[in-house]
Amino acid sequence: MHILVINGSPKGERSNTYQLTSAFVKGVRQAAGEVQVRERAVCRMDIKPCLGCFSCWNRTPGKCCIEDDMGQVIQDLLWADITVWSFPLYYFTVPGALKNLIDRQLPMLLPFMEEREGQTGNGGHPARYDMSGKRAVVISTCGFYTAEGNYDGVYSLFDHLCGRGNYTTIFCGQGELFRVPEMSGRTGEYLSCVEQAGREYIDGGISAQSRERLAQLILPKEIFEACADASWGIERENAGSGKDGVDDKKESETLAFTRQMAALYRKGSWPGKDIVLEMCYTDVEECYQILLGKDGSHVCTDGTLTADTRIETPVTVWRSIAAGEIRGDEAMMQGLYHVRGDFNLMLKWDEYFGDSRPQTKQTGEIPAQKNTDMNIMLIPWIVFWVATSISRQPGCLLSVAACALVPLVYYRHRKTWYDVLSGALVTGFSVAILAGVSEKQMLPVSYLAFGVMWLASCPGKRVPLTAHYSKNSYGGEDALQNPLFIKTNRILTMLWGILYLATAVFSLFLMRSPVSSLSGLINSVLPALMGIFTVWFQRWYPARVARGK
Repeated sequence: MHILVINGSPKGERSNTYQLTSAFVKGVRQAAGEVQVRERAVCRMDIKPCLGCFSCWNRTPGKCCIEDDMGQVIQDLLWADITVWSFPLYYFTVPGALKNLIDRQLPMLLPFMEEREGQTGNGGHPARYDMSGKRAVVISTCGFYTAEGNYDGVYSLFDHLCGRGNYTTIFCGQGELFRVPEMSGRTGEYLSCVEQAGREYIDGGISAQSRERLAQLILPKEIFEACADASWGIERENAGSGKDGVDDKKESETLAFTRQMAALYRKGSWPGKDIVLEMCYTDVEECYQILLGKDGSHVCTDGTLTADTRIETPVTVWRSIAAGEIRGDEAMMQGLYHVRGDFNLMLKWDEYFGDSRPQTKQTGEIPAQKNTDMNIMLIPWIVFWVATSISRQPGCLLSVAACALVPLVYYRHRKTWYDVLSGALVTGFSVAILAGVSEKQMLPVSYLAFGVMWLASCPGKRVPLTAHYSKNSYGGEDALQNPLFIKTNRILTMLWGILYLATAVFSLFLMRSPVSSLSGLINSVLPALMGIFTVWFQRWYPARVARGK
């Protein structure tokens, strides 16, 4: 199979559209096997405008009188089985240099008039060469938030060139996002879809599902347009105020970057009160404030607001974080930036500035992601400790029943290894007591086993026990890649494990002392106090690290 890629962008391989074209051709290669590809970048070719002399029709049939690179292009078009036309939208049609190339295809036609069934327009010319079986794909990006309604001129042009319905299109709005490193996560997903479209194209055509995905917006309209406006570094209020616009004041790149970040704010996450985020870029000595409010965000450049959260960072570091080159939590742990004030904004960063994709119609039901639940692990232990202390045999039977019933909730929650182990251990301890072992011996042993289970999850690169459950509030599985989250949970897991080892020791002595009745009270109060400490520590420790301590 022969594929010709005609790159009509003046930027050549730096073209945003070329990224889509490369992804599409990659998908074709995967599906078609052996493929030969020729690429022609119009910006690097010598293709002069058509003279309209018609020499290629009457004096030198099939040959243009202009000696330049167009002759090679015609040979490539005859060689190709599939021609991919790749270009950005320029003033609602193709770039000028590409239009020259299209005009210069005249030698490929015969001069005679011909009416063809289903043709576009009221006139046509037959092909000089056999073009049957050849296919065309048109790939383009534009700077509007959507491609819809902006490609009328392109459709009209290619309807005449190829025949209506005889070519395949991939038109994408928000094309400038493909050159923004900070958007690589979202644009990468789109490019994966284009690659899938390439595979499907060879196997019978792009599917309706892929078409729907390709039509989805990368960013919502208002967010994209706010980001696009901010990228120019010119305030809307002052634009065009000077003669011929030459006096428009250019903002610093750092301020433009801050405006783009502010544009990503999800106003639906507004917590009920305004938040002032202060970005202090230490390497360029610039500081800006972002007001996050009910109706959106606003960048303040005069520093008149009182900051709730202040981030002190080199702009190079924050750009690397935004571009996905380094994780924000890793950069914090390395001391590359510091956070002052309310740390809650950092804990919920993804809620405020995370995925802002527009709502789209789903082509099928997507099963909800199951979360873990620490209660599944705790309930068998609590029933065992409380019920057995009250009544030996009924308490053990109730504990076994709890262990048998808990798995019934697995259909709603994701089970962990600790859930399964807890059920097995509690069942074993209950059976041992029913078999005649004293509960005064078995209860301390159960506390010991519980503490060891917590501590065993701490060494090395293991995920600490608490992290398996608290991750639900911090981004799910992605939280397990956060070193600060893991370290915080490792400390808490160790403290809980030590608490229950200590509980095992003093329970052994208390249950053999005259004040054995107090053991249940003490064993209830201490975990409650530890729970209060846990809630505090989960906020205090990350904030301490963020301050560089």
